[in-house]
Amino acid sequence: MMSIFERYAPFIRDYIYQSGWESLRGVQVAAADAIFNTDCHLLLCASTASGKTEAAFFPILTEFYEDPPASVGALYIAPLKALINDQFSRLNELCKEADIPVWHWHGDVSQSHKAKLLKHPSGILQITPESLEALLLHKHAAVAGLFSDLRYVVIDEIHSLLRGDRGGQTLCLIERLSRLAGVQPRRIGLSATIGDPEAAGRFLAAGTNRSTVIPKVEEKGTRWRLSMEHFYVQGPQASEGKPGKPTGDDEAIDPAPKGADPGIGYIFEHSRAKKCLIFVNSREECEAVTTTLRHYCEVKGEPDRFFIHHGNLSASFRESAEDAMKDDSRLFSTVTTATLELGIDIGRLERAFQIDAPFTVSSFLQRMGRTGRRGQMPEMCFVMREDPPEARAMLPTTVPWKLLQGIGLVQSYLEDRWVEPPKTDRLPFSLLYHQTMATVAADGELSPAALAQRVLTLPYFHRISADDYRVLLRHLLAIDHLQQTETGGLIVGLAGERITNSFKFYAVFQENEEYTVRSESEELGTVCLPPPAGEKIAIAGKVWLVEEVDRKRHLVYCTEVRGNVPAYFGECPGDIHTRILERMRQALQEDTIYPYLLTNAKARLAHARHTARLSGVCKKALISLGGDMYCLFPWLGTYAFFAMERFLKLRCADELGLKGLDSARPYFIQFRMKATPEEFFQVVRREAEKPFDAMELIYPGEVPVFEKYDAFLPAELVQKGFAYGVLDKEGLLKRIFSWFDSGSAFFQEI
Repeated sequence: MMSIFERYAPFIRDYIYQSGWESLRGVQVAAADAIFNTDCHLLLCASTASGKTEAAFFPILTEFYEDPPASVGALYIAPLKALINDQFSRLNELCKEADIPVWHWHGDVSQSHKAKLLKHPSGILQITPESLEALLLHKHAAVAGLFSDLRYVVIDEIHSLLRGDRGGQTLCLIERLSRLAGVQPRRIGLSATIGDPEAAGRFLAAGTNRSTVIPKVEEKGTRWRLSMEHFYVQGPQASEGKPGKPTGDDEAIDPAPKGADPGIGYIFEHSRAKKCLIFVNSREECEAVTTTLRHYCEVKGEPDRFFIHHGNLSASFRESAEDAMKDDSRLFSTVTTATLELGIDIGRLERAFQIDAPFTVSSFLQRMGRTGRRGQMPEMCFVMREDPPEARAMLPTTVPWKLLQGIGLVQSYLEDRWVEPPKTDRLPFSLLYHQTMATVAADGELSPAALAQRVLTLPYFHRISADDYRVLLRHLLAIDHLQQTETGGLIVGLAGERITNSFKFYAVFQENEEYTVRSESEELGTVCLPPPAGEKIAIAGKVWLVEEVDRKRHLVYCTEVRGNVPAYFGECPGDIHTRILERMRQALQEDTIYPYLLTNAKARLAHARHTARLSGVCKKALISLGGDMYCLFPWLGTYAFFAMERFLKLRCADELGLKGLDSARPYFIQFRMKATPEEFFQVVRREAEKPFDAMELIYPGEVPVFEKYDAFLPAELVQKGFAYGVLDKEGLLKRIFSWFDSGSAFFQEI
C-alpha cells in the first residue's frame, strides 16, 4: 500500500493528506496495481462510496502528470448528465493544482466550453453516450485530432449499460472512435452492482486483444437500516379531501389533502427535519407524489420542503434539486426517479424512501447506496402502496404483489448476494439500424461492402449475419432512409435525413414525442401527449393550466394554478428477473419473519401466507377460481412470462378452449377454460415436448415493435429480434418441465 501511495504524483499525495485519509482503500490499491503494472482493461466492482472514481483516476492522473497526453487522454462516459456534473466538480478540484484540464460535454453545457475543448484538446473529457454519438456525427473531421493520444476510457456505472441497446451503443462508439483516431485505449468499468463480473469483463473487452483484470477487493461488511411497510391506498372519501377511515392497521394523517393516501402521509412525517431522497418508479408517479407532499405542507401550514428530479424536467429544476441536496445546512427532500440513483454524491443524506418495489436488485442497491456516506449507516424505508381488495375479490388480486416483490429483491441479495446478470445475448437489430445510419451520416458515401465491413465488425453485432444485414440495407433503400448513387455507393436518403438530423437520433433508448412546457419565459420541462388548451397538466411538482399548444413547434404555454392532476410522460416498462419471482413464491411458502417488516407489512404477509396455504397457490401452478375460471401462477420473470402468454394462446388455446386470457404481468394469468386441470397439464406438456421455433410465438401478422428504431426495420427482422432476443423460450420450457419433475407437487397431483 505504501509503494502505491509513493507511486502517485505529488499533487495526488497532497490531495490525500488534505482530505484526511489515514490509508488507501483496498479498491484503490488494487486499481493502481492493475493500471500501473499491467496493460489490461480493468473492472472495478466495489460498494457504493468505496472510492472507485478516485481508484481509477489517481493512477491515470499520475501518468498524465508525468507524461501529458497530446490530446484528450481519458474519456469518462457516464449514463446521466447529473452524474457528469457531479464528477466534473470533483475532478476539477483534484486536477486544478496539476493543471490537467477537465472538460464536460452534454446538452446542458455551453457552446463556448465545447469550443475551447475543440481548440485545445487535452486532459479528461466527461460525456454521455448520446453526446458522444453527436460528437462523432457532427465533429467527424475533428475526432482524430481530439483523441489522437487517447489512453483510457472510463465507463462509470457500467451495470446500467449491460442489459439493453444503450450499452451496445456505448461499445460501438468506443470502437468507432478508436478506429477514427487510430488508438487502442484501455477500458475501465466502475460499478457497485455487477451480477456476473466475468461476463461484464468480457463485455468490457469485446473487440480488443486485451483481457480484463477484475480484482477481488476485501470489503468490510456493511450494516443497513432497512424497513418495509405496506399501506392500502384509501378509497373515494380520501379523494374528496376528507381524512378517510384507515383500512386495517393503516394510519391516516389528518387532515389529508385531496387524493392523499396513508403511504404518502407516512413519508411526509418520517422525512420531517431530515435530508431524504424519495424514489419512485416512473415520472408520472414522481409528479403525483411531489404534488401531494407539497399539498401536505400547504394544509399543515408548513414551508415547502420538497424538490423534484426526473429526466423530463428542465436543467434548472434538476440542478436546483441537486444543489439543495448537497447543502448540508438545508433539510430538504427530493422526489426522484432513477436520475438520482447513480453515483451522485449529494452530501449527508439521512434516509432514502422507495415507493413500491423497484424492478431490479441493482436499483435497490444503488438507491440504498445514496445514503450511508460521511460515516453514516445506509438507511432505506420501503413504502408499498396497493389498492385494498374488494370484499368478493378473487384470489390473485388479494395477494400483496408489491410487498412480495420487495421481499424477493431484498432476500435475493441478503441471502446470496445475487444481482441481475448482464444480458448480452440479444439480437440488436434496432441498434444495427442506428449505427448504420450514424456511420453513413458521419462518413458520407460508402459502398455496401465498406459499410458492412465498418458496421458488422463492431463487436456488439457478433450474432447478426451478413444475410440479415443485406435484408436491412435493401429495406432502407426501399423506404428512402438510404439512397444509392450512380456509382453504387450508399448515402443517407431524404427520409433518413429527417431521422439523423434530429437531436433525438443520438439516443437509442425509447422516447415518446415530447412537447416543451413554458410558463412565460421559464422552461419547465417536457411532457408527452399534451391536453388541449383549457385543461391542466402536472410538471415540476405543480399543476398548470394549458393556455396554448403549438403542435408545429412542439410547445405548450401554461400558467400555474391550484389543484391535482395526473401527469403522463410515456410508458415505463419493468424487466423483472425470474429469480425474483421464485423468491417471492418462497416468501409465501416459508414461515420466516423478516426483521425489516413493520406492523402492516407483517400482517399483510401473514394473511397472504394463510391464503396461499389454503389455496395451494405455491404448490399448484393452476388454481380454480370457481366455475370455468382459472388462474395460472407461472412464477416467471418478465420475458419468460411473455413467452408463456404466447405459448398458451398460440399452441394450447384451441384444444383447451381457453377464452378471455387476462394477464397481470409478470404475476398471474386468468382465463376461462372448458378443459379440466388434468387436461390442461397434459396438453401443455405435449406441446412443450414438440420441437418448435421461437418464431412460432409471434402472433399471425404481428410486428412486435419493442425497441426505438424497430419501426424502420423490415418486419422479418423485427420478428426475429423479438423472438430470439426478447422472448425467453428456454425459461418458459424450463418452468413447464419443472411441473412434471419427479417428486414435485405438480407431478404428484397429475
